[in-house]
Amino acid sequence: MFRSAFSVGSNISKEKDKDKYAVGNGIFLTIVLGLIVYGFIIINIDNYIKFMNMNVSTYRLFTIYSLMQFYIQLIYSTIIEKLYYEEKNKLANIYSFSFNILNFTVLILSALLFKNSMIIISLTLTSILIFTIYLVIKEREKINFKFNIKKWIRYDSVNFFHNLCFLIIFLFGLSNATSYGEEYTLAISFVALITDTQWDVFDSINTVAKIDIAKGKFNYRESKKNAYKLLMLLLFSVFVMFLIFYHNYKLNLVITLIFLGTEIFNYLIYPVYSLKTTYLNLEYSPTKITVNKIIANIGRMLLSLLRTPYCTAIGQVVSSFYQFVVLNIISKKHKNNALNK
Repeated sequence: MFRSAFSVGSNISKEKDKDKYAVGNGIFLTIVLGLIVYGFIIINIDNYIKFMNMNVSTYRLFTIYSLMQFYIQLIYSTIIEKLYYEEKNKLANIYSFSFNILNFTVLILSALLFKNSMIIISLTLTSILIFTIYLVIKEREKINFKFNIKKWIRYDSVNFFHNLCFLIIFLFGLSNATSYGEEYTLAISFVALITDTQWDVFDSINTVAKIDIAKGKFNYRESKKNAYKLLMLLLFSVFVMFLIFYHNYKLNLVITLIFLGTEIFNYLIYPVYSLKTTYLNLEYSPTKITVNKIIANIGRMLLSLLRTPYCTAIGQVVSSFYQFVVLNIISKKHKNNALNK
């Protein structure tokens, strides 16, 4: 939600509204509000872990580490988003590569040198925090403290409300699914391990599309073609990770393949409905497209409460297929647009 409003929305506002302070204001709000939200969760970390049906003493340190990672990466991602909109793709890629290499290297080296988990986590977080502070200072923007939040949300309203709904799905649906026992918890965790990073990378097709639309040079066919090229690489990485890590987990193969199969199904149809959502949200009707997304997410939320360990998978498949069908219908009704050229 932070990224949609304060990063994507503010960058689009800079392009469309010629608001030179929008990006700086967005980065400022990301840092301040992110600190408040993540800080509040960390303060109440034991209650959060209990709500997720996990053992507090086992997962406390890991959960705090994860939340702090999320906060630092949130700030880092706003800088990268800004560079992409400025068409400094090469510099953004260098920063991205450097950040991930630093994170990985410090984590591995500290784990080899120290046995204390607190030392390992502290060194890893400190290294990426210093790097992120450096990026914020180096790429800083002017601020006038006039926050056009409503307009920023409207520019990326679909993803803003999607992330809001997904937060609810994550809190209640995942808690429901993991209550069915270790076999399902392990399968869900394993599939998340080998697919979540790929989803983050895959979302770049929307970033590129938003930049092209804001600059008036969007080509749907070319964007879809590039999206499926990227998908082939991501699917290859998923299967490689599956083969490498499968034997390190005590997994039920059938359960795991069911969850993995739903992820692959969603991968395959995502480029079509995602690119159409992005285009129609910016160039057709933000209200109608956002309402459509909300309907899809409400359906997904309700299905994630089903009394079955596959509740989240069922919700994800139904929601994606609904969007795929409806957005194809909407785009065909509006013939004079870039989606039909």
